[in-house]
Amino acid sequence: MKGVVLDAKALNPGDLSFDRLMEMADFEVHDNTPDDLVLDRCAGRQVVITNKVPFDRRRMEALASLKYIGVTATGYNIIDIEAARELGIAVTNIPSYSTDAVAQHVFAFILEVSNAVALHDKSVKEGQWERSDTFCYWKTPLFELAGKRLGIVGLGNIGRRVASIAKAFAMDVVSSSPHSRMEGVKAVDLDTLMSTSDIITLHCPLNAQTRGIVCDESLSRVKPGAILINASRGPLVEEDAVIRALESGRLSRYCADVLDVEPPRGGSRLAMHPASIITPHIAWAPLETRRRLLSIVEDNLEAFLKGEKLNRVDL
Repeated sequence: MKGVVLDAKALNPGDLSFDRLMEMADFEVHDNTPDDLVLDRCAGRQVVITNKVPFDRRRMEALASLKYIGVTATGYNIIDIEAARELGIAVTNIPSYSTDAVAQHVFAFILEVSNAVALHDKSVKEGQWERSDTFCYWKTPLFELAGKRLGIVGLGNIGRRVASIAKAFAMDVVSSSPHSRMEGVKAVDLDTLMSTSDIITLHCPLNAQTRGIVCDESLSRVKPGAILINASRGPLVEEDAVIRALESGRLSRYCADVLDVEPPRGGSRLAMHPASIITPHIAWAPLETRRRLLSIVEDNLEAFLKGEKLNRVDL
């Protein structure tokens, strides 16, 4: 059995071991794979491990030996699942590995906006506290989370963990998720969530129904000065619409760990906007989280080789 890891660097920049994978198949490992090398690197290999390298019908049909695609992420929209099913190619994903890490990142955003820790640390290092004529100062309005309304769009594993943390901060939590309920979280429609929430955080999957769910129309309904957080998928928002909302004051801040194009090329107006806080898709990246992810990658492949079905998304 021969395999290839197409984009290993993000998952394993050198602090994890691929030894268990190597025991299961003859793997070739590449830090990154440009589009024009995908077919060459996958040729003659039965197993492909990918994170962001996409596989459409044309690409899969060109790889006669391909039997298994392991996606090293929860989302698997990079794979044409219908084509994989028709071609008899097994596809697996990694569910629920990053719940704690992503929820933690969401609150890193929230607390940075509410308490402006980095801004005030910078001011102290620049000597402003030393020169102050009072024992304290603040450079931007600060606010408590207690009593603020947090609107969660998507109440899956991550959304539920965000909700539980929010409740610990004594926040009022609502969700527009039509398929999930949680004690202490009020179910509302999306319009109510957008118009009444002080902070809105996106935790829904990217699909035809949710692509561009945040647009000029939906942003026109938000509570003036609301904060919007996206730690899910970049295309959930129309970036130009977010910029317009920031510039009008309809949104006070936009915090995101994802962009429509990653990494941004030729500059990103949204990433550079003074009212945005953007991190480079790192909510999933703590060592413990990546170690858990790799273990599930290994378990998925081991199950496939044994003829078992674990985390299959092609069925």
